[in-house]
Amino acid sequence: MKRFLAFALSLVCGVSAASANEWPNGAKAAIVLTYDDALDSQLDNAVPVLDEAGFKATFFLASVKPSALSRWRDVANEGHELGNHTKYHACPASSNATDLSHTSNVYTTEQMLKEIEEQNVFLTSLDGKSTHGFASPCGQTLAGGVNYLEALRDAKLVTYVRGVYTSPENLRADVAKMDPMRMPSRGFEEGVTGAKLIEFAKEAEAGGGMAVYLFHGVGGDYLQVSKAAHRELIDWLAAHRSDVWVTTLQGALDWAKAHPNP
Repeated sequence: MKRFLAFALSLVCGVSAASANEWPNGAKAAIVLTYDDALDSQLDNAVPVLDEAGFKATFFLASVKPSALSRWRDVANEGHELGNHTKYHACPASSNATDLSHTSNVYTTEQMLKEIEEQNVFLTSLDGKSTHGFASPCGQTLAGGVNYLEALRDAKLVTYVRGVYTSPENLRADVAKMDPMRMPSRGFEEGVTGAKLIEFAKEAEAGGGMAVYLFHGVGGDYLQVSKAAHRELIDWLAAHRSDVWVTTLQGALDWAKAHPNP
């Protein structure tokens, strides 16, 4: 009897762990694909594959090239999410930096928030939306050595902040209860295989949570994932769309908020 009760309890706990969120159409996990820095390789190699699969992704724009404006407007018109990544992508100064004017070391909190506000205006000119999410440049939230995250929260300039780290607990978490100003994501090393990318989605599926991918270059530019590995992931997601829900980061957060667990 004790063994039976222990077994039954383990099943209950397992169901609970796998039911951290109620995703659309009975999906077991939400998958969010995010792409940083407004890179040409994303327009050339990622967007067409996403559109072919019918998936919507989130693109965090910074330092947009004038020649690419119409293409990013088309991306928004196709239903993808455009997010704020600041105007100049100010990161901490490196030892070989030659231009310190757009490094976060010399920014103040007020300057950073002003730049985020101005980028929001630019994004609205592309997608017509009044609110946007945010991804912190280089995954850090310091301006002049001061953390600006709470000031950004108070200013209500963005709907969420995506970081650059994911823990195993995040993949099992109730998304409705997560701090929107500290949303996790995971980047991958150059040369990552499609199988490794798929493994991350499977971990979220097992945990019932949300996996947020962080990409830069796709078959080009820098910090790149190969076209083949990226395509392998998209094909796997398409083949398992009844089990995993691919959506934008704002879409996942809005759904979780509207459908909280009891």
